[in-house]
Order: sequence, then structure tokens, then C-alpha cells
Amino acid sequence: MLNEISYDRKKTVAYAKQWATSRNPKYYSFDGMGGDCTNFASQCVFAGCGVMNYQKDTGWYYNSPSDRTASWSGVEYLHDFLVGNRGPGPFAVETDASGIQPGDLVQLGNGARFYHTPVVVAVEKDGIYVAAHTYDVYMKPLDHYFFSQVRYLHIAGARKWK
Repeated sequence: MLNEISYDRKKTVAYAKQWATSRNPKYYSFDGMGGDCTNFASQCVFAGCGVMNYQKDTGWYYNSPSDRTASWSGVEYLHDFLVGNRGPGPFAVETDASGIQPGDLVQLGNGARFYHTPVVVAVEKDGIYVAAHTYDVYMKPLDHYFFSQVRYLHIAGARKWK
């Protein structure tokens, strides 16, 4: 039986702050293979929930560079996992900018596809601030990115087996 657990946004943001401009040696860096942004976003979300989903093709987990799901490091796959997850691990709902909180994710697109997954680290009166890998940033204003599409993923919680 699955038990819903809370998502620790403070742990997510603390992880993002610690690792935004460096790499956690526990995880492979995908910088030379299309970018490390979604891998970093997954690490941050995992820091806030502590639960992976070990479903081979449709889950969300990382054991090594060759033993992980596409959703751990792929922008579209992470979106699909989070909004469709009914099993263990984190789950999300799409919202608008007013529904975003620190610890949530933003995905940026150019019309043809979504290509970047920053982590929200602060929401202030003047805007949303993010951390990201590939082009490493911490507390970058979201409106300093160039994009034609955006989707906001509010992490609603996580589930684990009782």
C-alpha cells in the first residue's frame, strides 16, 4: 500500500544551493551529453522527497549513468513522469506562475520542444528565481532566460510503500 508523504521544500532548496555551481560526485554529470539541467533538477527533487520509483521504463530513479530512467535526466520524460505518477516517488501538477513555490520546477521551451529544467529556489515580489546546471546558476531571475514556452510544475508531494 502506498502512503503519501510531504515534500521537504527546504531540503530541496538547500541541495540546490549547495550543488548549483558544482557537481555532487554521487551523480554523473551529463554536461557533454545534452546537458545536466534535468539530472540536477531530479537530484534536488530527490533531496526533498527521498523516494525513487524503480519501475524500469516508466519510473524515476538513478543508480548509475547506465542504470537510470530517461525521466531522471530528460526534460520531457521528467515532465511526463511527474504529472502522470500514481506510484512511488514525487508527483506534480502543472500550474501557472502564481502556483509556484521554492522547490518546484520550471521547464522552458522554444516552440518545438521543452529543453531546460531549472529549480525554483525563491519566489519574491519581483519574480521567480532559479538554480540550474549546464550553465550553472543560483538565484537567477527566471525572466533573464530567453524562451517562448514555459510550464510550471508544482511538486504536490510524494508517495512511498508502507
